[in-house]
Amino acid sequence: MMCVGWVFDVKRFSVHDGPGIRTTIFLKGCPLQCLWCCNPESQAVKPRIVYWHERCIHCDACIAVCPQSAIVVDPPELVLRPDHSPGAPGASASQAGWKRVLPERCDLCGQCLEVCYAGALDQIGRLVTVDEILSLAEKDRLFYEESGGGVTLSGGEPTAQPEFSLELLKGCKQRGFHTVVDTCGQASWDVWATLLPYVDMILYDLKEMDPARHQQGVGVSNALILDNLGRLARAGKSIIVRRPVIPGYNDDEASIHALARFVKELGTICEVDLLPYHRFGRGKYERLGMDYPMGEEPSMKDEEVAGLRDILVSYGFEVKIGG
Repeated sequence: MMCVGWVFDVKRFSVHDGPGIRTTIFLKGCPLQCLWCCNPESQAVKPRIVYWHERCIHCDACIAVCPQSAIVVDPPELVLRPDHSPGAPGASASQAGWKRVLPERCDLCGQCLEVCYAGALDQIGRLVTVDEILSLAEKDRLFYEESGGGVTLSGGEPTAQPEFSLELLKGCKQRGFHTVVDTCGQASWDVWATLLPYVDMILYDLKEMDPARHQQGVGVSNALILDNLGRLARAGKSIIVRRPVIPGYNDDEASIHALARFVKELGTICEVDLLPYHRFGRGKYERLGMDYPMGEEPSMKDEEVAGLRDILVSYGFEVKIGG
């Protein structure tokens, strides 16, 4: 039986997702709901329809064709272009307004995509086979060999589609490709035990050590995440811990000290990278019709996390900022 999985992006020639030049596969589905998530389209395994307001010609053909009435105008009141008056030919209820596709109604029939001549609607997430991904990666074999690169599974969360991730990792190792899994760590150990023989390196996000604050920021406890990190370290896997640095959440010195002490006690991890908060994903929330949880919080600058870097360096860690 052919193994398939849901993917929302494939990035070739990536240099931030592990060593060397890499092909990064972004899988859909994630067990966390991080307030600062920069890939909200990845959170559900199910595909989503996104709306590009700047491309829309406001013909409303998508609204007319949708059998589930899943496309609405926000705001819902009549919004007209300056050159139109109510009742004028060509006037539309959504001519200057934003459309939203309601995921709870949308059945992904695709009729709206077919009639959207301007390309204002698009589906995020497609079903692919393992062989499709491996064939794409094979095209970059020379780059892997010259740079020490390979294939990275990211997301979303790769362990949210364990069967697909397993077969993809197996295929990569059969071809001699270096493999990296970029993970939040929220998966059963049975899943990790199955994947581990085919994983060369793990990029492990560790958001916060305090259980209550972790729950507040991502929606789940950190108990399983911390336990898995300890098990992976004892298994001798190459691990880089990555800390998203979020203003007002985990950017205080006490939080960084707690992180450093925990990772240091594991004894096998030499690098902890800091990923300063940025607003690059805000437009995605708008296109998905979602509220942006971080509001007007500005992007962080490298110099704002320099002191946190120095704390990690004092514990003996190699530290990189960004990525």
